[in-house]
Amino acid sequence: MKTFIVNGVTRTLDVADNQVLAEMLREQLGLTGCKIGCDQAVSGACTVLLDGVPVTACATFAVLAEGKRIETIEGLAPARGMLDPVQQAFAEAGAVQCGFCTGGIIMSVHALLRHDPDPDDATIRHWLEAHVCRCTGYGMILDAVRLAARRLLQRAA
Repeated sequence: MKTFIVNGVTRTLDVADNQVLAEMLREQLGLTGCKIGCDQAVSGACTVLLDGVPVTACATFAVLAEGKRIETIEGLAPARGMLDPVQQAFAEAGAVQCGFCTGGIIMSVHALLRHDPDPDDATIRHWLEAHVCRCTGYGMILDAVRLAARRLLQRAA
């Protein structure tokens, strides 16, 4: 049995040494916002935060997350039925089409904005280079990140 802190809740689970984090989250905890897009750490759709750092859950063994804080897209909303500021910005900017990749992108954006609350476009692009979106085009995603950054900065002021 291994202990994990998932979205602020301590969970004790039986995980195999070769089980990846995405499988644990989806199959054992029902957190299906972590999408398995490629199973090879290429698409970024499975991105979650591990102690605040974006990781591809399809290529990270669950045992490596033991005792660490795991944040998933499901853990972002402040209350049931509400969106957090980054999710809201993505919706308003039209940065979501099919939505398959969106959860992973939003998790990376959260890490970025914690690291750099006012990123320039080059920094945003760098932080999102591990993500593949086949639907929206990246312009709307950049707009959403800029909008979320502005709102979070205003909130902090």
